[in-house]
Amino acid sequence: MGPEPQSVASLLPAYRNQETLFAGAWELLDRAIASRCFPGASVAVTWRSKLVALKGLGRFTYDEASPQVTPDTIYDIASVSKVLATTTAAMILYERGELDLDLPVAAVLPQFAASDPRRPRISLRMLLAHSSGVPGYEPLFQRCRTREELLAAAITLPLSAEPGSRVEYSDIGFIVLGEILARLADEPLDRFCQRHIFGPLGLTHTTFNPPPGWKPAIPPTEDDRNFRHRVIQGEVHDENASVLGGVAGHAGAFSTAHDLARFAHCLLGGGAPLVRPETVALFIRPESLARNQRALGWDLPSRPSQSGSYFSPRSFGHLGFTGCSLWIDPEKDLSVALLTNRTWPQRASQAIKSVRPEFHDALLGVLVHST
Repeated sequence: MGPEPQSVASLLPAYRNQETLFAGAWELLDRAIASRCFPGASVAVTWRSKLVALKGLGRFTYDEASPQVTPDTIYDIASVSKVLATTTAAMILYERGELDLDLPVAAVLPQFAASDPRRPRISLRMLLAHSSGVPGYEPLFQRCRTREELLAAAITLPLSAEPGSRVEYSDIGFIVLGEILARLADEPLDRFCQRHIFGPLGLTHTTFNPPPGWKPAIPPTEDDRNFRHRVIQGEVHDENASVLGGVAGHAGAFSTAHDLARFAHCLLGGGAPLVRPETVALFIRPESLARNQRALGWDLPSRPSQSGSYFSPRSFGHLGFTGCSLWIDPEKDLSVALLTNRTWPQRASQAIKSVRPEFHDALLGVLVHST
C-alpha cells in the first residue's frame, strides 16, 4: 500500500490531554451509559487539522463481561452511510460528469415513471434533497424476500407528496438513489465506495458487509425477536438493507470513529483527494425547498438541533438510527463523530436525543472558550 494522501496524513494526533480537557464530556457519556441510554460509545474529534479526542467508553453490551469499547471498535453507522458512502459517491460521479443532478430518475430507471404521471419530474437532486415525494419509510422487508423484489417495490411505491412540494426524509428515496449510482458507475455501490472513497482515504475499518473476522470488534445492535430472530452483530441492523444483501443507498456501512474523523478531515480540507472544493460546496449548500435544513444528502443544523448550540449555521452532518452521528463545521474547522449502539438490546429508547446535543455542547464549549 502506498503513502497516504497528504490531506489525510496531515490529521495529526493531539489528544494526550483529552482526559482533563474534555472531562465534562466524558463524564456526561459515563452517566448516559450508567443510565442505559447506550452500552458504550466511541468518539473522535478533529479541530484545526488535529485529532484532539479519540476515546472509547463503556462496553459492547450491558453485561460486565462484554468487551470494552475502544477507538478501534467498529459500529453499524446506519444512515450515516447516506453521506459517507452514497452522497460522496454522487459527488465523485458528478465531478466526473457522469451524474447530472437534474437528470430525471426515469432516465436511468424507466420503470420508476410507469405508475404516476408526476414521477417523470423527479430528479436525482430531489432524491438527494429528500424533496422527491417518495415515501420516507416502508417496511418492504415484510413482503419482499430478495434484493430484486425489494428494489422493484421501492422503485414503484406510490408517492406521498407532490414532487418538489415539501421535504420528507426518505430512506426509500436513497434506496432508489443507491441503485441509480450503481448503474451510472457500472459497478455495485459497495465496490465503488471501496475503490473510490474508503481506499483512497485509508479508511481501513470501513466497509459494507464486514468480513467474519471483524465480528469480535463490532458491538451487537439488537436482539431481533421480530424479523431475523437472532442477535444482530456484524450484519446490517436495518431490515430493508438486510434484504438488499447488506448494501444499500440508505444504510449498510460499518466504520470507526477514527475513520469518520479522517473522512470529515477530507471534506474540511476541500475534498482532496476525492473531489474539488467546488463540489463539496455545492453538496453542502442549503436547498431552498428544505428551508435551510437539508443540503444534497446532508442534514443542516436546525433549532433545536442534535448538533447542539455551538455548531455554526454553515455546519453539516447526519444521524444514524443505531445511535451514530457525524457533524462537521467548516467555519470552526471542527468535526465530531459519536458512535453508539443505542438500539441494544431493543430499539425503543430515545434517550440519545437528549444526550447527543448535551455532549456536543460539552465538547465544543471547551474548544470555543479556549480560542
